[in-house]
Amino acid sequence: MAATPPESTAPGRPDDAAAEPVQVRVWRGEHVESEHRGAWVLADTDGRVVERGGSAGLPVWARSTVKALQVLPLLETGGAEACELRESELALACASHNAEPQHTERVRRLLERIDLGVDDLQCGSQPPGDPDVRQALRAAGGKPTAVHNNCSGKHAGFLALSRHLQAAPEAYLDPAGEVQRRVRTAVAEMCSVDEEQIPLATDGCSAPTFRLPLDRMATAFARVANPEGLDADRARACERVQAAVARYPELIAGRYKRICTDLVRVSEGRLFAKVGAEGVYVIGVRGAGVGLAVKLSDGQGRGLFPLVVDLCERFGWLEGAALDELERWRAGDLTNWSGRTVGRTEVLR
Repeated sequence: MAATPPESTAPGRPDDAAAEPVQVRVWRGEHVESEHRGAWVLADTDGRVVERGGSAGLPVWARSTVKALQVLPLLETGGAEACELRESELALACASHNAEPQHTERVRRLLERIDLGVDDLQCGSQPPGDPDVRQALRAAGGKPTAVHNNCSGKHAGFLALSRHLQAAPEAYLDPAGEVQRRVRTAVAEMCSVDEEQIPLATDGCSAPTFRLPLDRMATAFARVANPEGLDADRARACERVQAAVARYPELIAGRYKRICTDLVRVSEGRLFAKVGAEGVYVIGVRGAGVGLAVKLSDGQGRGLFPLVVDLCERFGWLEGAALDELERWRAGDLTNWSGRTVGRTEVLR
């Protein structure tokens, strides 16, 4: 945990991200057709806001952005060693994956190692995010199972922690149970917030999700990427998470149209990037002592992804060939099905 937790910034508008400034505009011809509102915050490891666009303390549901925080208890309790967790499986525990074979096979192997199976996953069945995998599954007459859920790696990690703690596997998602209490504590400490004051809800995968101020999320990922100020066990855990994601960028998302994989890959692991549902994004920047958290009120990637790449360019984290490789995610011309330019996406600065 942080040596000197800063005070949390007072929240902005409690429930109205739609009242935040316009961050991205979509033009058709010479007129604005749509706008994407929201906020972003750049903060350092001490919790200081370095720069922002919108309300720094805007509270948002963190969703899948915090998977790297949720896996910390597995590492800090010795559960990773006890369950013989591979580095690739650690990357998967941080993932929102496409259910490619490289994802699902590793999840199955981890479950087998802890004497559990796919039926023990409580994340629910989900069609694979990769279209080739989805088509192959359908052609074979198969149906999606919980292992295809984009959160199955995180849930396998929870089950491994449950095994290590000798807790009942069927209770691994109980907010009052041993697994989730440790997870909530880790999230709170990394964000420097009072864990008793964190609002909880149920995520799409049935795990608890947390409502956190945007600046606290930015601080947490500044610390994940730059853990030198944390206590020794927490710092080692963060370093292991960083290393796993840097080495296996395709495991945190996938081959098919996944910005998280692309950002980690083109930055050679310097950027720790993670998307969450409903327009939330976080980035920790290794060696820079800062983290970024973004929320767009409409929850859509159309505005979110150009904004994230623009911020990476604005702050000098990516340039030249790395930015060229992210062309699909950047603001620019919009074309229709016949290839005609019909408008453009614009990130406001």
